Amino acid sequence: MGKIQDVSLGIHPGMPTWPGDPKLSIDLVSRMEDGENANVSRLVMSVHTGTHVDAPFHFVSNGVAVDALALDTLIGTCQVVEIDPAVGLITAEEVLSSGINNGVKRVLFKTRNSNIWARGENRFQENFVALSPDAAEAVVDMGIELVGIDYLSIAPFNEGIPTHTVLLQNDVIVIEGLNLAEISAGMYRLVCLPLKLLGADGAPARVVLERI
Repeated sequence: MGKIQDVSLGIHPGMPTWPGDPKLSIDLVSRMEDGENANVSRLVMSVHTGTHVDAPFHFVSNGVAVDALALDTLIGTCQVVEIDPAVGLITAEEVLSSGINNGVKRVLFKTRNSNIWARGENRFQENFVALSPDAAEAVVDMGIELVGIDYLSIAPFNEGIPTHTVLLQNDVIVIEGLNLAEISAGMYRLVCLPLKLLGADGAPARVVLERI
């Protein structure tokens, strides 16, 4: 058995969140120190906060919601592919030349984005590395069923619709907000369990990798 590595972001009020999303807050509304029987916290945030899963319903009006995603896609063998730090946008050419093994169904792209998490940056970055629409088409054509990226969107900032739509219309599950700073390229067992939010377009997830 390989070492299990947590590639999820810790949820906290100072973390970067998508511009325009609800303000993240975690408030202790019941305190034992005030005489209450237990400590109880209230959480307010977007379902796309931190490490999270996009369901087709996020960009496809009649798409599947997050609670209906197939667990056998969210759990299983995956390949972590490392993209050259000089690459600012992952194109179809980058996908095809990245060394993805034949038959792989789950791919996580490690990019220079992971350096953002490594240095503890809490300010939202607009120039993160993402997939172009033709890269999304290449992913679909390769038969990949799940794709992940190490920042808060699989699509470039202010150009979210084309890439998301290509993937989600073809029922490719998307994991965003991964922290792959300590992960090397190779084959892993992926476990990704989004919260079972009925009818929701996405959900926060705890994601772990085990080297195989």
